[in-house]
Amino acid sequence: MDLRRWRVFVVAGGLVLLALAFWLGHKTTRTVTETQVVPEPIEADPTTPDNQQTSLWAHNLLLNQGPHFRVYVRWIHGRMMRTERNRAPDFDVPSSFVLEIEKGMVDAKLSDTAEFLNSGQRGDPPLKNMKVENRDGEVQISGTAHKGVSVPVRLDAELTPLPDGRLKLHVKKVNVLKVPMKGLFGLFHVKLDDLMPKTNVPGMQVSGDDIYLDTQTLLPPPHIHGHITSVQLLNDRARVIYGGVTESEEQLAQWHNFLRLSGGTVSFGKLTMRQADLTLVDAANDEWFDLDLANYQTQLVYGTMRTTAQAGVEAYMPDLDRLPPGAATAAQGVSVQWLRDRNTTPPMQVAPPHR
Repeated sequence: MDLRRWRVFVVAGGLVLLALAFWLGHKTTRTVTETQVVPEPIEADPTTPDNQQTSLWAHNLLLNQGPHFRVYVRWIHGRMMRTERNRAPDFDVPSSFVLEIEKGMVDAKLSDTAEFLNSGQRGDPPLKNMKVENRDGEVQISGTAHKGVSVPVRLDAELTPLPDGRLKLHVKKVNVLKVPMKGLFGLFHVKLDDLMPKTNVPGMQVSGDDIYLDTQTLLPPPHIHGHITSVQLLNDRARVIYGGVTESEEQLAQWHNFLRLSGGTVSFGKLTMRQADLTLVDAANDEWFDLDLANYQTQLVYGTMRTTAQAGVEAYMPDLDRLPPGAATAAQGVSVQWLRDRNTTPPMQVAPPHR
């Protein structure tokens, strides 16, 4: 069998399997997926007065959004907006606020995106065992479509921002069973949204040859929102640019790693700060300040806090990966027994005052 006939055989066989998979998939999954309920996205409360809003600045911040996803905030300037009129932004309730970005630069690893979708934290993904990679400036998504039978699929797509803050993946190539198929789909009246039928992943919508991603719905809180001016693919990362950016990577890397909040009301732990003046600083000289809102109180316990002359609070915190084993339960407050004996040493690393 010559090479030309072999190619025809492979394509024909692939189309037969693909058609069978689609037919089985429509029979077994379509009626189920149409009943999925997608939750509403968490949005900022637009009625918050300007004098109750909290300004924020951050540099070199690794912000964990749940156990399976994180973003790398090279720098941002914006506001921490409450999502409920009668509830101040609360560090212990990440859904109580949205980070509205005016200007900034935020990275996300493509491999983290695949890990998050594969985790099933936000519903079953349209493809199983997904991989997301940068291939020559385009997003390459590969995985297995389960449409009655398992079919390996690869999509090559162009990533662009939309005016409403969403991201769009325009699919330019589709390979099924390692055979290019996009140009042949018309023969079977098959579209991309047939290949990946209605998904129950909130924030992901397939329409025609486009995949729309609403990160405020797709990703866990704390949510980040703003006018995206551009999206770049750099090695294994997608870089999102908000507003105008003038500083270079080298200039940004010289800043300390920190998160600063100013104005409005902010709650954390048992404390509520009005006219907020709070700065969280990375105690180490690492590339990124690893801040996890699920464990930030433990990071505070093993850090150092002080009050400024303006009644603000500065906290110097260790990165999450620098906490000792069992840190969450090891750091306890002083007991009455300790208070009774002035000769016992101070807990943790508290230094005695200078005389």
